[in-house]
Amino acid sequence: MSLSAHDIRNTAERDAAHLPGLLLRAQHLANGVLLGEHGRRRPGSGDDFWQYRPLYDGESHRMIDWRQSARGDDHFVRQHEMKNAQTAQLWVDQGASMRFTGHAERVTKSDRARIIALSLSILLLRNGERVGLSDGTLAPRRGGQQVEHLSHRLETDQTQDYAAPETGALMPNARVVFISDFMAPVEPVKTAVGRAADRNATGVLLQVLDPIELQFPFTGRTIFESIGGKLRHESLKASDLKAGYLERLEIRRASLRDLCQQTGWQYHCHMTDRSAQSALLWLYHALGEGAQRS
Repeated sequence: MSLSAHDIRNTAERDAAHLPGLLLRAQHLANGVLLGEHGRRRPGSGDDFWQYRPLYDGESHRMIDWRQSARGDDHFVRQHEMKNAQTAQLWVDQGASMRFTGHAERVTKSDRARIIALSLSILLLRNGERVGLSDGTLAPRRGGQQVEHLSHRLETDQTQDYAAPETGALMPNARVVFISDFMAPVEPVKTAVGRAADRNATGVLLQVLDPIELQFPFTGRTIFESIGGKLRHESLKASDLKAGYLERLEIRRASLRDLCQQTGWQYHCHMTDRSAQSALLWLYHALGEGAQRS
């Protein structure tokens, strides 16, 4: 007997309560990325002192500011402000559909999206860039404290089943990241990307899906229910729905790819049974390519 969406959600939420905090896991994931591979990192490009930061694992001890480090037990690096600090603005879907997982031992789409978004923010902030949210609830800023503010904002869930990208505070020439399952109507996404393009903003769409959403392994009597509980459909022979569902899903994905091609954005689909680091690396390099084009 297959689990209902309600049972899966409750199991996932119970298991998630034992996971380390969002910020701690994001820092761990970000630390696994080699910053030196990325073309946007230009040490010494600025002359003005910005702040001291801790020495990260894997960095050379030659970077240590020994005078500052002598005041305590930790090693610190003297950071300079970039001459042309760039701005990145994020929107992470917090609708109820993102709290779905197809297996009790697999993370929800929401958990994966938040980890990727926060880890990306950590990497960008370490490079001296400004990071904020596209809806205006958190203005783009630099510095380590911004990570904590982002973590707090990203932990909020919304009640509606689906959400649309919010663009009320998009800044000109920013890099924009929209992370969602994009299962809601696609027109609001097209509108949001169009508004960003009008502001000369480059960006990426990262679609996060659970494996069963691409496989549709259901047979026999199955009850389909939205995470928010507002939509419910019972099928006596779920396998009859598979072909139509997969066709509509592929049309949706093709629409997202076409949208990105038309606007100079980039599209990527990430599955929650795969490494979060792979999606983080793709995003990080994709934003770098966008910066070079702008």
